[in-house]
Amino acid sequence: MGTIYQYLLTSIGTEYETVRNIKNGERGSVSLLRSRQNGTRFIFRHYRGSGDVYRKLLGISCPNLPQIMETAESGGMVAVLEEYIQGDSLAYLLEGSLFTPAEARKITLQLCSALWVLHKLGAVHRDVKPENVILRGSTAILIDFDASRIFKSGISADTQVLGTTGYAAPEQYGISQTDERADIYSVGVLLNIMLTGQHPSKELAGGKLGRVVQKCTMVNPKKRYKNVLYLMESL
Repeated sequence: MGTIYQYLLTSIGTEYETVRNIKNGERGSVSLLRSRQNGTRFIFRHYRGSGDVYRKLLGISCPNLPQIMETAESGGMVAVLEEYIQGDSLAYLLEGSLFTPAEARKITLQLCSALWVLHKLGAVHRDVKPENVILRGSTAILIDFDASRIFKSGISADTQVLGTTGYAAPEQYGISQTDERADIYSVGVLLNIMLTGQHPSKELAGGKLGRVVQKCTMVNPKKRYKNVLYLMESL
């Protein structure tokens, strides 16, 4: 695994040029690269953590997830080369205006499709938020699996607390192990913010979608939708 990791890092330096650094933090960095051969752009992630979910996504094709090209890890560091998604983040779009119920419903359905693929692989995203959703035309794409993890039976709680305050489900703070219902909680918060601009604890959306948000964001995971298919049927 270390040999593959070194090869990937070397190829990044020789076969690609850095267009810009997108994010630098304590855990690692995200960069936009361009192929020296044909100009195609890619995202390169280099961070400290687990690459389990990225390995699971290798070879997986879903219109609502980025294509993962290569991934390797060594000494607790993970390197990932993935498809660059051209578009605007949901966070950027929400700065201008809110979404209509029809628009918010469509985006939520697409995010559920992405999560269904992840959950079928045994993975939990754990960081569904506006910054991690890119709209490419009319297609919503869920990105950034750095905080994702594989669900492991017999574990009482997550080994590392990750997620974004306001979007992370209560159980992500060490109460119990997260499963797919943690992502359902985050989707509910995101749906409400698309409709009202507020966290549901401050202002709950009205009508049918408001009732969906309410069920998604129940504190007790057992009271939420069992899985994203049940959520999709309710939208």
